Amino acid sequence: MFGFIKRKQKKDKVADKVSTETLPVSDSRSAENSSTDLGKSLEKTKRTFSDGMADFFLGKKSIDDELLEELETRLLSADVGIDATTTIIDELQSDISRKAINDAEGLHIKLAQIMKSILQPCEQPLSSVIANTESDKPFVILVVGINGAGKTTSIGKLANHFIQQGKSVMLAAGDTFRAAAVEQLQEWGQRNNVPVITQGTGADPASVIFDAVESASSKNIDIVIADTAGRLHTQDNLMDELAKIKRVLGKLDPEAPHETLIVMDAGFGQNALHQVQQFHDTIGLTGMAVTKLDGTAKGGILFSIANTLSLPVRFIGVGESINDLRPFNASEFVDALLE
Repeated sequence: MFGFIKRKQKKDKVADKVSTETLPVSDSRSAENSSTDLGKSLEKTKRTFSDGMADFFLGKKSIDDELLEELETRLLSADVGIDATTTIIDELQSDISRKAINDAEGLHIKLAQIMKSILQPCEQPLSSVIANTESDKPFVILVVGINGAGKTTSIGKLANHFIQQGKSVMLAAGDTFRAAAVEQLQEWGQRNNVPVITQGTGADPASVIFDAVESASSKNIDIVIADTAGRLHTQDNLMDELAKIKRVLGKLDPEAPHETLIVMDAGFGQNALHQVQQFHDTIGLTGMAVTKLDGTAKGGILFSIANTLSLPVRFIGVGESINDLRPFNASEFVDALLE
């Protein structure tokens, strides 16, 4: 292993407010046309990752230790993580030794293949899970995460995503600790023209979400998306509250919630991985939405997620537009980084 790895081994209000730049749901443009190009959205990550990986390889005719060490440094700087970086470099070294790679162009192509293979196990669209769920309506999504990750905003964008798929949606204001959180969710409900079930500040979150699922069931609504209070993984009482919500929902449907989705801010980098693991150990996560990839140089965190956590990445957030929370596609993501 190269020297750099050896040396390496040695916001709630701002995040959750409804963006003033959010496109109205009535905008006639499709999600595909109105969403920012992924490559442009990942510009900060690309600069840290490779300063344009294509330019990095451009003009290099031979492969040497200096080239590989610089690549290693760029991967680590982009928060790819030691384990994932080691996997990438070791596999490249193996191919170089076997003469399967002979020049920088071949190295570039092989790098993309390795990176895609790391991420592809995480590519498990939530739409496929919903389609294959055999329980009665509604499909319940419990959204969790630490303060400042962008849960409420992500819920609004999720609602829009499902509406565009022809699904009916109801929101549940389970973050009853902050009046502002309820107001923000109600604003998103208005923007998406979907109902929001609330009981006011200080209400029992489990009761609010229970009522929402009951109401959605009686109205034959397809999907309930439930907000919860932002909490740190060290706050045992609040983590216990999440466990209570799941127990209460189980009285209505033994399979509910059908998805327990954690929203993770990409800017938190490696520090977020331990937090996610603690949530997973407490309540059993089934998926992740990784947000704010457009505003951070730490987009490599997805490789750490894939290498460390056995969790699907359902969505990535790459902008403030209502259409910029998009289903994760491993090939599209890697191609955008390496273009």
